[in-house]
Amino acid sequence: MTTFAQGLLFPDWPAPASVRACVTTREGGVSPAPYASLNLGAHVGDDPQCVVQNRLRLTAHFGILPAWLNQVHGIRVVEADPSRVLEADASWTATPGIACTAMTADCLPALFCNRAGTRVAAAHAGWRGLAAGVLEATVDGFQEPPGQLMAWLGPAIGPRRFEVGAEVREAFMATHPQAADAFVPGASPGKFLADIYALARIRLAAAGVTAVYGGGMCTVEDERFFSYRRASVTGRFASLVWLES
Repeated sequence: MTTFAQGLLFPDWPAPASVRACVTTREGGVSPAPYASLNLGAHVGDDPQCVVQNRLRLTAHFGILPAWLNQVHGIRVVEADPSRVLEADASWTATPGIACTAMTADCLPALFCNRAGTRVAAAHAGWRGLAAGVLEATVDGFQEPPGQLMAWLGPAIGPRRFEVGAEVREAFMATHPQAADAFVPGASPGKFLADIYALARIRLAAAGVTAVYGGGMCTVEDERFFSYRRASVTGRFASLVWLES
């Protein structure tokens, strides 16, 4: 049996020593199929007690307080608050021990920190939130020069699997014409395959953040992760970032 610790992934970015981050996978929890086994989403139909136990495993392993969000594919950024579930798609904190958290199952999780290692943030970016500016809003929340920030892009749907309509392509090209390079024609007329990682990098670069790491995973193809595109009834994994206490 895979233990909780064996199922964790750690970002490959040169973050300051005070910054910690991890990504959970499907492994190491107590939820039954189709949520097997480390489902952290309380809104997907899983047994609530299983979700509580899964979240407690995460909390106990790192000694952190995750701040869960009610994610709505918007651009609201809030200060991370473990005592309540706020409606937002990104959070930040300068308080050690509080973990900014993004739950996903194909959408893009993006983790941020400043080079001083005094502030971190996490964002949930589906295509709607990405096109609307959730990453830029998260960057603005740091209130310091974007060149002092770095970002890591976590596991998301890959460019071979993310088929979208022409309206999605147009939404990105409306503000960043170079986004056209992130789309290739799909198998059906009027459909395109989108590279969500490339789209995120374009928008971050335009916002002044050039130190961007990660990307390259595909939640649909890599069965370590929950994927809504692969199975509509499924769980959620989490990408977290926090400051050492």
